[in-house]
Order: sequence, then C-alpha cells, then structure tokens
Amino acid sequence: MVVPSRRGLIARTWSVFTGATARFSIATLLIAGGILGIAFWGSFNWVMEVANTEQFCISCHEMRDNVYKELQSTVHFSNRSGVRARCPDCHVPHDWFFKVRRKIQASNEVLHHILGTVNTPAKFETHRAELAERVWAGMKATDSRECRNCHSTEAMNPQKQSEASQVMRDMAGLTCIDCHRGIAHKLPKEEEEKKAE
Repeated sequence: MVVPSRRGLIARTWSVFTGATARFSIATLLIAGGILGIAFWGSFNWVMEVANTEQFCISCHEMRDNVYKELQSTVHFSNRSGVRARCPDCHVPHDWFFKVRRKIQASNEVLHHILGTVNTPAKFETHRAELAERVWAGMKATDSRECRNCHSTEAMNPQKQSEASQVMRDMAGLTCIDCHRGIAHKLPKEEEEKKAE
C-alpha cells in the first residue's frame, strides 16, 4: 500500500479549496449561511416581539385572572392623560441584551405555569408575597429601569410634586419601587399589614 506523501496531501487539500468547483461551493456555503443567519435572526426577533405583547402575557389564565384584573383598576391602566402601561412596559426591559436576559429568566415562570404552581386564585395568593418580592428585588437591582422607561426624572417637575415626594426622590439609595409598591397590583397581605402600622 502506498502512503501519499505529506506534501502531496497538503497540496491536494489546498487544491480542493482553491479549485473552480471549490470556489463555487464555498461561495454557495457563505451565501446559504448568510441567508440562514438572517432567517434565524429575524425569526428570533419576531418571537421575542410576539412574546413581548400584552396579549401573550394574559394568554395564561394565571395572569389574566389575577394580576391583569388588578392592573385594570389602577392609574397605570386608566388615567386622565390616556397613557396605558402594558405588562411588558413594567416587566420587560427595552434594551435588547436585558430583554433577552429577562426572557431567559421567564422560562422559570413557564415551568411553574406547566406545573400549575399558581393556577388558581388561592394558589396565587399563597405565592403572591414571594412573587412580589422577586419582582421588587429585580427592580431594586436595576434602579427601577422599567419605571424610568416612562417616568424620566429629567422630565419631572418638582414644583408639581408634594414636599415628601421631593425629599424621597432625592434620597440616595432609593429607587421608584421603594416607595411605589402596590401601584399596579395588590400588595401581599404582609405588606398591607406593614403599611397599615
């Protein structure tokens, strides 16, 4: 058996990549790869946008029958200016990287939807404090980034705010969620009791 020389093997390999048919196949691969990449990217972004609609959020009865009903009775849903906050406005960041990260985190919520963890109003109430604390901790960690999508501190007019609001807004370390818990959804019983004290 004759073993091809090393130089012959390299030369033949090189000729495969530089021959006329090779150039055609490499170009075909690059074009096909580009088209597939664009299709994947477009599909991924389309799915992200579909999953970022209020209709998608309330397609689960846990959300529709609990927190969405609560939202409908708040100033974030109906107000004198006609501006309505949708679920993704408060719960999904607008910046792409943070949005993808939040969607990955939401896979845990999908798991609990499948498991039926909060599929009845009674189960939801049992877990309300835990769910609220998780959302509040996330908002605190991001300096209430989602609130600031609509409520810009640069656009606020301190003269139209109460004295207490002006003081609280300027306190270091505080963010929107520290003072405005329960503005869009019912507070857990434990929070309501603390508030009443």
